Amino acid sequence: MPTLALLAATPRTATFSLDAAENHFALTTAKSWRLDDAAGERVAEGQTDRVVTTLHGLLPGQTYRLEVAGARLGFTTAAESALIDITDCGASPTAADNAAAIQAAIDRLPPQGTLKIPRGHFQSGPIFLKSDMTLLLEDGAVLSGHPDRARYPVLAARHADHRVLGTWEGVAEPCFASLVTALDCTGLTITGAGTIDGGGDRGDWWSWPKETRDGARRPRTLFLSHGQNVRLTGITVRNSPSWTIHPVFCSDVLAADLVIENDPLSPNTDGLNPECSRDVRLSGLSFSVGDDCIAIKAGKRDPKGGLDQPCERIVVENCRMQRGHGGIVIGSEMSGSVRDVTVRRCELRETDRGLRVKTRRGRGGRVERIALEGCMMDRVATPLVINSFYFCDADGRSDYVQSREPLPVTDATPVVADITIRDVVAENVAVAAAAFYGLPEAPITGITIENYRVGFDPEAQADVPDMACGFAPLRHAEIILEHASLTRPAGLHLSRPTQSIAV
Repeated sequence: MPTLALLAATPRTATFSLDAAENHFALTTAKSWRLDDAAGERVAEGQTDRVVTTLHGLLPGQTYRLEVAGARLGFTTAAESALIDITDCGASPTAADNAAAIQAAIDRLPPQGTLKIPRGHFQSGPIFLKSDMTLLLEDGAVLSGHPDRARYPVLAARHADHRVLGTWEGVAEPCFASLVTALDCTGLTITGAGTIDGGGDRGDWWSWPKETRDGARRPRTLFLSHGQNVRLTGITVRNSPSWTIHPVFCSDVLAADLVIENDPLSPNTDGLNPECSRDVRLSGLSFSVGDDCIAIKAGKRDPKGGLDQPCERIVVENCRMQRGHGGIVIGSEMSGSVRDVTVRRCELRETDRGLRVKTRRGRGGRVERIALEGCMMDRVATPLVINSFYFCDADGRSDYVQSREPLPVTDATPVVADITIRDVVAENVAVAAAAFYGLPEAPITGITIENYRVGFDPEAQADVPDMACGFAPLRHAEIILEHASLTRPAGLHLSRPTQSIAV
């Protein structure tokens, strides 16, 4: 019998997971469900084809009983002190900019209140959420970013107390406020069946990906800074100006049953990037983006000042990642260290890399205790990559970063250790089954591979396994180890087409 678990119960929605033990690769499983109230009366019924699903249209403070495929679960929705509709505060689908009306509604909202965005298209500049509130986007609701950059205030690099506020690629820098911005929020929930559209395809956001305009960097669509006890469930987030969802210095974050999608050619539109955050659970997310699907980061050393807290205790489960540069990426901003990351029961299709760790001399920090388990990949060029020569930043191609000779070990030397790959299937691999490139002065240690099955793409063209100077193009290579060591036999099972050429 499958396992039914409650992930989140908000005042008006509930998100649950149904893990079918008989097939841990299956992210779709057509199952009927029934929802009863406390008296046993049927409230709703239907069918779900997803492992992680959100129920909508519930009432606050009510007890329900859910049954799916024979598994049963009782839960109670969260209490609600008030429900305010943004249209009651002057918001309208015909308004050019609803930011002032929505902000007025937020300001009126009491603790444990719900702010409702009803069906309709509401264009807006940035709005700022607060603690102990729920933002509910009903089915058919679209909160859409205004195309005029002049309507976006700039967030300073730091708070008045010197805490980092605005960030860009791990460095404290001024950034334009995001369409949905949450600073120092505790007990925040964003849920529903609606859409947050960052407006990346409108205005000029995608025309200056690595530059500044008006002294600031591009905004995200949803930016969370110094948040605690945050729940994001059910919604679609799309069309971002840059990174789509970015929690930084956050703790106890759940993102479940989200759709995150950006144009495949949009620049640096990563899906969800937890940075310097702790206890983050990403469950049942669906990605199709213009850069990395998930990028786990921990700041970087920089004269402007970077972030200085580890990113740790991250769980990624039951997620689908399509296209994108990488599926689950760690770095290259990892100076504060990334540790205790578990990725399980995920499906990756047509991403350039699967699990990817990227770092370089000058970063410092540690990447350790990373596990990839029970995952399936298809048409992922190189499913497993660790690259200690990643050529990012202005000095990325310098002798210091790219030298293959051992250099002195300092606090700027990155360390990668304890990587576990278990029960993974990768089909139609083009470049290499795995490529591990460690520094000669700091080899990668503790790599464990158990039951890794690889099939190669017979139509593949040779290409480099990752971004660094001096990497040779490869086709159908097995496991590449340079200054890296396996702790036990590889457990690699290959299925080669007859025209394959082993490297």
